[in-house]
Amino acid sequence: MARRTITYREALREALREALYADPRVFLMGEDVGRYGGTYAVSRGLLDEFGPERIRDTPLSELGFVGAGVGAALGGMRPIVEVMTVNFSLLALDPIVNTAAMLHHMSGGQLSVPIVIRMATGAGRQVAAQHSNSFENWYAHVPGLTVLAPATVEDARGMLAAALADPDPVVIFEHAQLYNMEGEVPDGEWPGVDIRSARVRRAGTDVSLITHGGSLPKALRAAEELEQQGISAEVIDLRVLRPLDDATLMASVRKCRRAVVIDEGWRSGSLAAEVMARIMEQAFFDLDAPLARVCSEEVPIPYARHMEEAALPQVPKIVAAARALLGSAP
Repeated sequence: MARRTITYREALREALREALYADPRVFLMGEDVGRYGGTYAVSRGLLDEFGPERIRDTPLSELGFVGAGVGAALGGMRPIVEVMTVNFSLLALDPIVNTAAMLHHMSGGQLSVPIVIRMATGAGRQVAAQHSNSFENWYAHVPGLTVLAPATVEDARGMLAAALADPDPVVIFEHAQLYNMEGEVPDGEWPGVDIRSARVRRAGTDVSLITHGGSLPKALRAAEELEQQGISAEVIDLRVLRPLDDATLMASVRKCRRAVVIDEGWRSGSLAAEVMARIMEQAFFDLDAPLARVCSEEVPIPYARHMEEAALPQVPKIVAAARALLGSAP
């Protein structure tokens, strides 16, 4: 199949356009998604193409418009709600967690909330503490939600359709550092992607580097550096943060026998902690070394570039952690 190169942002826009054409029940709403074209320009041009009934600008009220999205989903629509950043989603925790995630269970299966909530996440852009959080682990904690983190252009293009086909709420985290990233997608008819499994992005035999979202490019660069030092690193992209794909994780850990988990969240209570706990529960006797993790420093993300870079997982930290597990630290 022929392939073409587009950006992560263009992939998201194509997925939105395809969904809007495919189903008249689908509509997009959020702050600045219409006339402005989205804070990250993902929805640019869609207002002219589909009109204000289906591309809806909302007031600055996350609690209000996410709640309206939940109501629309219960009424038979297929809303895609864009929350500008995960930082602001805290204002909408009640409709996401207490309503969307739980209604199917609380109603004995009589009600479903087929809503897709997209939001940007992550740091690295010098926008300081209140705009740089990574709360994927908070949402991955909640039963009733499917939580996705597309880290490649192909996943950015393909995950939305699968999310809309899910009868229950799906939260999609788009790392803000990835919007300009280029990658290949199939040309012509789209084969789709699944939203249930992790992926091996690079095969290796000595150490597993397990990560997701904006940390995937860093893990891949670390694997390249390790290869130059004679260490074969396998890179696992979690992709789906809830439910986690234990089978792919354990297969990699049992092959490599050492693992480093890279997570832009803070160390305490992180998604990395959950991944490490599962490995200890299921593959402890296959390990040749203690597990390691590279997380953000436990401080609000600084504004100054050098301090922000120091606070976040970086390639040298990943390389050093992997080398230490192999007893080859300098």
